[in-house]
Amino acid sequence: MPGRSESGQEEEVSSLDKSSLARHAASAAFTLSLLACAAGPGAPGASSTADAQHPLLGAAAPSFELEAADGKHKVSLSEHAGKVVVVDFWATWCAPCKQSFPAYQRLAQKFGSKLTVIGISVDEDPAGIPQFAKETGAKFPLAWDDGQITSKSYRPSTMPTSFVIDQSGIVRFSHSGFHPGDERAIESEIESLLKSFPKM
Repeated sequence: MPGRSESGQEEEVSSLDKSSLARHAASAAFTLSLLACAAGPGAPGASSTADAQHPLLGAAAPSFELEAADGKHKVSLSEHAGKVVVVDFWATWCAPCKQSFPAYQRLAQKFGSKLTVIGISVDEDPAGIPQFAKETGAKFPLAWDDGQITSKSYRPSTMPTSFVIDQSGIVRFSHSGFHPGDERAIESEIESLLKSFPKM
C-alpha cells in the first residue's frame, strides 16, 4: 500500500499557511496590546496622560498616505505641511474615543485653517468608520491604517493616543488616552506652537 510522507504533508500545510498566520498573528498582537480602553471609562485608556517619554518626541513625524474612510481619496501628513497637526490613533471599539472625537472637532473648528486633525483608525475592518464619525460629529479627515503599518511607526501605547506635530513636522507633544477636559491641555499646546512659529 503506497504511503504518504507525514513530513511532506506538514511542509505543504506550512507553505500554504505560514504567511497568512504570520500576518494575522502580528495584527492580533498589536490589537490585544491596545484593548484595555475597550472596557470603557474605568479602563486605563480612559485617562489621558501627557507622555513625556515617547521616543518620537522631538523627532520628525513619520510620513503616511492612507486610504480615507470613504475610500475615495488618500489622507497624508505631507498635504498639511506648514500647519499644526494633531494625529489621533483610535478605533471604533474604543469607548474614550467617543469622547475625544467631539473634543477634537471643537478644536478643529476653533483654530480653522491653522490646525488639521487627522484620525487614524486601527480597526481590522473600515466598515464601521463612517457610522462612528456620524455619531461623534467628526468632520476632520479620517483614514484607515490597513495592516496597522502607520501605527507601528508611531507606536501608540493605548487607544486613543494623539500626537501634536508642529509646523515643521516635528512631534512636540504626545497624549495617551483621553478624559473629558483633556482638550484644554492640547489646546494650550496648539496655541504655544502657533505663537512660536512665524505666520506662514
